[in-house]
Amino acid sequence: MKSIFILFFLFTSALKLPGQSTEVDSLIKLLEKAPVDTNRVKLILNIANKLYFYKPDLSLEYSEKALMLARDLNYNNGIVNSLNLAGESKRLTGDYPKALQYQLQALEIGRELKNEFVESNSLGFIGVIYMELNEYRQAVQYFLPAINIKDRLPASPPGVFILANTGISYDLLDIPDSALHYLKLAARQNIEVRHPQLNSLIPKSVGNVYMHKGKLDSALQFYFAALQNSRNTNESINLGGIQQEIAEVYEKLNLEDSSLYYGLNAFNEAKRTSQKSKLLESSNLLGKLYREMHKYDSAFYYEDLATSIKDSLYGIPKFKQLQLLMLSEQKHQQVIEQEQERYKNKTRMIALWSAVGVFLIIAFILYRNNRQKQKTNKVLEITLSNLRSTQAQLIQSEKMASLGELTTGIAHEIQNPLNFVNNFSDVNKELLSELNDEIKKGNYSEVELIAKDVIENEEKINHHGKRADAIVKGMLQHSRTSSGQKEPTDINALADEYLRLAYHGLRAKDKSFNATTKTDFGENIGPVNIIRQDIGRVILNLINNAFYAVDEKKKSGVENYEPIVTVITKTVKPPLGGLGVEIKVSDNGNGIPQKVLDKIFQPFFTTKPTGQGTGLGLSLSYDIVKAHGGELNVETKDGEGTEFIIKLSV
Repeated sequence: MKSIFILFFLFTSALKLPGQSTEVDSLIKLLEKAPVDTNRVKLILNIANKLYFYKPDLSLEYSEKALMLARDLNYNNGIVNSLNLAGESKRLTGDYPKALQYQLQALEIGRELKNEFVESNSLGFIGVIYMELNEYRQAVQYFLPAINIKDRLPASPPGVFILANTGISYDLLDIPDSALHYLKLAARQNIEVRHPQLNSLIPKSVGNVYMHKGKLDSALQFYFAALQNSRNTNESINLGGIQQEIAEVYEKLNLEDSSLYYGLNAFNEAKRTSQKSKLLESSNLLGKLYREMHKYDSAFYYEDLATSIKDSLYGIPKFKQLQLLMLSEQKHQQVIEQEQERYKNKTRMIALWSAVGVFLIIAFILYRNNRQKQKTNKVLEITLSNLRSTQAQLIQSEKMASLGELTTGIAHEIQNPLNFVNNFSDVNKELLSELNDEIKKGNYSEVELIAKDVIENEEKINHHGKRADAIVKGMLQHSRTSSGQKEPTDINALADEYLRLAYHGLRAKDKSFNATTKTDFGENIGPVNIIRQDIGRVILNLINNAFYAVDEKKKSGVENYEPIVTVITKTVKPPLGGLGVEIKVSDNGNGIPQKVLDKIFQPFFTTKPTGQGTGLGLSLSYDIVKAHGGELNVETKDGEGTEFIIKLSV
C-alpha cells in the first residue's frame, strides 16, 4: 500500500497552480467596478479564497467584508460561505474561540436551510478546531457525521479534507489502521478532485502515521513527496508544516544541522503565512536545538517567542472564552432536545385529556341509558378509577418534565464521557467489520489482535462512565472566579496542610495506597502575600500528581521500590533582585517522557490513562502561578522521578 501512496503523490505533484498574486490583483481590479449585489459577494469570497492558502490574515479581512455585505443583502449562501472561510482563517491565525463561533453559526444556518453540503462542511471545520485543541475524540464525533453526509454528495475538496483529518485524528488517538484507512480513502477521492493543498496534506499525514510507528525512513519518503508537491505548485498552507515534520525526524536521527535547516524554513513559512500554531511548534523545536548546540542566546529567543505564542493561543482569557462557547453550544443542543421533549409531553397531555373526555362521555351515556342504580354506580366507579389513573399519569408527566428541566443544567457536564462511550462503540463497530473481513480471509492471527482491541475497548467503555465526576469538578474548578484578595500566608503551613489533605484523601479512596512523605520547610520564610485558595489549589494538584506517579510505579512491580513524595520550601533570590520563595514537589516515580514534556501545561493534555485525568490541572496551575507573577517549571528524569518548582516573589 505504501508504494501505491507514493506513486499517487508523485503523479499529482506534477500539477501546478498559476501565480496567486497575479490572480488576486486582477480580481481586486474587478472588485473596484463591481455593483453592490450578490455577484460582488461572490467576487470578494473568490479573492478571500485565493489569499487563504498563503495569506490567511488578509483572507480574513475579505471574508468578513463578504459576510457583512451578504447579511445586508440577506444572501444566505454568501453568509454561510463567508462564515466557513472566515472561521478557517481564524483557525489558521490561532483565534480558536472566534473560529468555533463562525463555524457553529454556519452549521446552524445550514441545518435551518436543510443544506447538507453546508452542514457537512461546517461539521468538518468544527472537527478540525477540536482536533487542534487536542480533543481528538470530540473531533471524530464531528467528522463521522460529516462523512456520512458527504457519502451522499459528489466528491469535492471539502470531502477529501474531512476524510484526511479523520485519518489524522485516528493517528493522534494511536489507531494507525483506522488512520491509514481514511487517508487511503482521501487519496482515492483526491485523484478525482486534484486539489494541490490536499496533495500535500495527505502524504504528510501518512508520513506522520509511519513516524509515530517509528518507521522514520518511510515517514521521510512521504514527507519529501509532500514537500515536492508544495514547491511545484506554490502551495504555502502545508509547506511550513511539512518541513517541521522533516526537521523533527532529523532531530530524532541526531542530524542537528539538517534538523536546524528545515526547522528554520518551517519557522519562516509559519511566520509568512501567519499560522500561530505552526509558529509555536517550530519555535519549540528551534529552542530545543539551539540549547543542545549550546547557543543559548538563540535558544532563549525562540523559547521566549514560544511562550508568548502559547499565551496568545491558550491563555486564560482565550481558554475561558472557548470554554464558554463550547458550553453554550452544548446548552443550545440541550434546549433543542428539551423543546422536543416538551412537545412530546404536550402531545401526551392532549391524548390523556382526550381520554378523560372520552371516559366522561362514556360515563354520561351509560348513566343516561341505564337508570338502574346498581349499574349506574358501577359505571361511575369504573369512570372514577380511570379518572384517578389519568390524574396520576398527568401528575407523573409534570414531575418528569420538571425533573428534565432540573437535570439539563447537569447533563452537559457528563456529555463528554458519554461521547467517549459512543465513540468506542463506533470504533468497535469498525473493528468488528475488519474482524469479519479477516475471518473470511482466514487470517486468524489478525483476528486475535482485532478481538483483543475490541475487548480492550469494551473495558474502556465500562470505565468512561466514571469520568463524569472528575470532569465536572475539573471544569467547575477551572471556571471558578477567585475573590482576587491577596493575604499574608504561612507557606509552610499551607504546604503541610495540603500534603496531609492529599495523602488522606487518596487513602480514603484506595486503602492499599501507601507512600512515604518527606518535608523540608525553610525556617526563615515569613508570611507571603498570595491568594491562599489559588496557590493551595496548585500545591494540592502537584502533590496529587506526585502520589499518582509513585503509586503507578509501585503497581508496575519494581523490586525493592519505596514510593517517596517530598515537599521542600526555601527562600531564594530572584534574578532581578528582591526576595522570593520556592516550593518544590518531587517524587521518585517513572518521570515524564521527553516527547510530551513540552505539552504538559497545555489545556486538556494528560499523560494519565483515559478516564483518570481531564488534562486541566497543570494548565490551571500554570495560569494561577503566572497570574501571581511567578513561574512553574518542571525537571524530570525518565525512570527516576519528577520535580515541579513553584517560584513566587515575596
